[in-house]
Amino acid sequence: MPFSKGIEPLADFVLKTSSHKLLDYLTSRGLLRQEQAEQILRDYHESGEPLTRLIQRLGQVPEEQVLQAVAEVFEIPYVKLSEYAIDRDALQLVPAEMARELRVIPLFRIGDVLTVAMAEPGDVTVIDRLHVLTDLEIEPAVASESDILAAIEEYYGLPTVIDDSLDQVLQEIVEEQPESEQQESPAEQLKAIAEEAPVIKLVNLVIAQAIRDRASDIHIEPEEKHLRVRYRIDGMLHEAFQPPKNLQAAITSRIKILAQMDIAETRVPQDGRFQVRLDNKEIDIRVSTLPTVYGENIVMRILDKSSLRFGLEELGFMPDTLEKVKQMLSSSYGIILVTGPTGSGKTTTLYSALQSINTIDKNIITIEDPVEYRLPLVRQSQVNPKAGMTFAAGLRSILRQDPDVVMVGEIRDSETAQIAVQAALTGHLVLSTLHTNDAPGAITRLTEMGVEPFLTASATIGVIAQRLVRKLCTKCRAPYQPSPEVLKRFHIKPRNSPYTFYRAEGCSQCKNTGYRGRVGIYEVMVMDDQLRELTLKRAPAEELRKVAIRSGMRTLRQDGLLKVARGITTLEEVARVTNLE
Repeated sequence: MPFSKGIEPLADFVLKTSSHKLLDYLTSRGLLRQEQAEQILRDYHESGEPLTRLIQRLGQVPEEQVLQAVAEVFEIPYVKLSEYAIDRDALQLVPAEMARELRVIPLFRIGDVLTVAMAEPGDVTVIDRLHVLTDLEIEPAVASESDILAAIEEYYGLPTVIDDSLDQVLQEIVEEQPESEQQESPAEQLKAIAEEAPVIKLVNLVIAQAIRDRASDIHIEPEEKHLRVRYRIDGMLHEAFQPPKNLQAAITSRIKILAQMDIAETRVPQDGRFQVRLDNKEIDIRVSTLPTVYGENIVMRILDKSSLRFGLEELGFMPDTLEKVKQMLSSSYGIILVTGPTGSGKTTTLYSALQSINTIDKNIITIEDPVEYRLPLVRQSQVNPKAGMTFAAGLRSILRQDPDVVMVGEIRDSETAQIAVQAALTGHLVLSTLHTNDAPGAITRLTEMGVEPFLTASATIGVIAQRLVRKLCTKCRAPYQPSPEVLKRFHIKPRNSPYTFYRAEGCSQCKNTGYRGRVGIYEVMVMDDQLRELTLKRAPAEELRKVAIRSGMRTLRQDGLLKVARGITTLEEVARVTNLE
């Protein structure tokens, strides 16, 4: 039934009623427990965060089931926008700015009724605003928020933040700042320059474009004769633009002011952080400076809390592997390790694992460096070596807080390893990370850290090794047949291969890279009697690996090839992250 004008006073009542209906629906079908539904409702009333996002963050109900439940409760259609052809005439009825603000996209118009895809179809305030704007009756449909944002980018296009404004801003700065200005300006002069409107606008543009390009990091790199700005998108660095060298001092000082750093100190590294708000989202920016021969190098890590998906199902686990992980997490004690190089998604996997077991009857405490995302119900603490709060010291204190589950951000030293293993043996479920190349290597690494093999064998539940591969852009991927030499390299027999292989082509939606987004490939080793016996004998990692494979462990390469076979990624990506010879 279409909504119409004059419903603003009823908005709160309708939202509360629909919230209860949706939670009752999920509870009655066994998708949520009663205490989980009550906690979600409390969080919803306290934070005002969209209900579907709170449910998905719990990580227990797959996103598609949540959206189907919403469709059932509201008696509206559920739309997969990636498979839907949107009427471009309908797009003209809602400006791009409002579509981004409200998280909606028009689908089609029939007579005086405009059908609009929404992530929260129960939000009558949004529906009323659309009605006032278009003077049409609004018929909601439900779609995932990520699909809506992707569709907005596809059909409206990304805002040309940099392209339309950069030249103008740079010109304003150059006119106000002499070409010969040096970086070694007095602190007060640097501060004055950094707080001028054009410089502020330039830095804001750089950050806004990075966020809208889905970058995870911004690199501002001084060279001898110019300054370079690069964005890390889907794990790869891409050059954005090159500001003039004489703007280096102003840009660096502005960022240091935002991060509450000492702008006069240029000889030692500094760390800081600040928050920005863009498209109604709060985004944390972590800043690190490093003195170099041509000035201070700056890296800004972008932490978009709303973009983090906590459901294990959404990380890329294959169904059988996911079942193993869930089985490990159902243990009441023991240690589960996640391994991989820096930037392989270990922290996201840990958070997802915590969310899957995060219930009102568990006391979950973490010690992290740093705390990147806040989790409801979870007590999170941060390492502070200057104050004596190391991983080992923090872990000792946590064990006096009566925890059921403990997450240690990283096992870096022998002391932390010993305490974590002892905690796992004394009735606590411990989750942590190690830097090893594969799952079996984690067992030998603990031994190298001084943990006795009999303790490792008894405490370890399993190990998850992972990497991140870029996902093919679904708009431009193209099928092809790899050469026999390439297939042989992957141990695939050309004549017997039933797969359709795809390669990256490139289009405007993926900025001509051929890839958009990333997904995990995993190696899950569950400890069994054979592996424990080998651990007791201090067997090398390669021997553990052979036995684990015989017991059903899929290697990183094999998991990657399954995703290649499904058209998710490419052979080149699997080769890149698994170091194929």
